[in-house]
Amino acid sequence: MANAYTPGLKVTAASIISKKRRLPILGEVLVQKGSKVSPETPVAKAYIPGNPQSINVANILGCEAEDIEGYMKKKAGDTIAKDEILASSKTFFGLFKTECKSPVAGTVEHVSEVTGQVIIREPAMPIVINAYVNGTVTEILDREGVTVETKGAFIQGIFGVGGEREGVLKMVSQRPDEVLDGPAITADCKDKIIIGGSLMTASAIKKAASVGARGIVAGGIIDKDLVDFLGFDIGVAITGHEDIPLTLIVTEGFGEIPMANKTFDLLKSLEGKNASINGATQIRAGVMRPEIIVPNEAAVIHESTIDLEGNLDSGTIVRCIREPYFGQLAEIVDLPPELVVIETGAKVRIMHVKLRNGDVVVVPRANVELIEE
Repeated sequence: MANAYTPGLKVTAASIISKKRRLPILGEVLVQKGSKVSPETPVAKAYIPGNPQSINVANILGCEAEDIEGYMKKKAGDTIAKDEILASSKTFFGLFKTECKSPVAGTVEHVSEVTGQVIIREPAMPIVINAYVNGTVTEILDREGVTVETKGAFIQGIFGVGGEREGVLKMVSQRPDEVLDGPAITADCKDKIIIGGSLMTASAIKKAASVGARGIVAGGIIDKDLVDFLGFDIGVAITGHEDIPLTLIVTEGFGEIPMANKTFDLLKSLEGKNASINGATQIRAGVMRPEIIVPNEAAVIHESTIDLEGNLDSGTIVRCIREPYFGQLAEIVDLPPELVVIETGAKVRIMHVKLRNGDVVVVPRANVELIEE
């Protein structure tokens, strides 16, 4: 019988974690294979060409396009500062002078005697990719980047916003069902990654941002609070590029949902450790999840007890990733082999799962993801 792929959600204390650090365009790799790196170590660099600016010199000087070469003060390849004279002309026996100044700093790229226009290329913008985690460079991707490998704890959330950040884990909530509210966050949370319980409130997010926290991890978040904090609705886009002062990761879903005991206990055991977090999420495709990485070179790696290729069994713990049970943990009760027609009219394989409140419900197999121990 064929198996539908069921994406796995990892919550593990010891794992080998490989992160590809790749430039968006070809550039230069700055480290060697075998190098030890920290989150701030630059591993690759590239330059994005600056924007071209077109200036109609012939029109400004009031001359023919074929004549502008004689009025140019700069030639192709010359650098030029903003407001520096690019070309000038004199009329009426030198009594009147007309100047054309550059609106930007850059390099004169092209002078056209056909259109009378001059192209100035703004300075290239550098892009530097950091290592993101403590680890070792295990692979060099020629002119593209590197692979950094580390050992340690790896926890995936279900949704997040905000980019890559690094900081020390700090438990603020003492129970997985405790709501993280603003008054619980104090000045000593500066530069920390705050661990909450069932919910991060709007006041908690604002307070954490005001004291300079690097991120918050909690079971849930109210969607309206998230929209209010961001200033816009997320939609179906890939997250992680929001211009916000801290990264937010929810491990269970939207609303007040106690963090899974396993996740909470693992984070509690890691309090005081340095962690790298990234809120980047791609919801619909299910291929990108927010993550918390806590490197530990002394970690002992055990074989995974869960098959992530889709071989589900009764008793396996899964997380629902579609409504109406989005974010809820459940235990598989039964896996009927036959196809079933669901509300949408589609004929799919389903499973019976037992939710935490004891209810046994039917969900399509594609609407859950595994949680790796």
